[in-house]
Amino acid sequence: MSMQQEMRPEADLLRVRATGEFSLEAAKRLFAEMMEAVAAHGSKGVLVDGRTITGDPRTIERFYYVEFAAQTVAQYEERGVFFATPFAYVLREPVLDPARFGETVALNRALNLKAFDNIEQALGWLATVSANRPSAVGGSGKKEVS
Repeated sequence: MSMQQEMRPEADLLRVRATGEFSLEAAKRLFAEMMEAVAAHGSKGVLVDGRTITGDPRTIERFYYVEFAAQTVAQYEERGVFFATPFAYVLREPVLDPARFGETVALNRALNLKAFDNIEQALGWLATVSANRPSAVGGSGKKEVS
């Protein structure tokens, strides 16, 4: 079965439920669709529930997926989506990598992505990240004059 997703915007959060057998090409396609929804709804965070995704992605596929995600987020900056936008993925092993290689790749590309094995932790992280997000201006919004 090919990968599919259902998306539901809730306030500032886009909830995504992904299902099916993992394939890199399908995962990239779904990420692009997800980014369209983030931009359209002005979502400030994304929760991806992929606990029913099956398969065993190879390390290189994890790398290429996150690389694609970072490039795609960069393309959406002019539409109000930023690297600070948090993406919480809830997965089960072996789709969830116990070593969290994808998180490392994301961190190296300044992408705010984290993987979890339960919804509660993911929602807690999203709430914490959103509460601590600086304003678009940054700091107090005042410029220093020299």
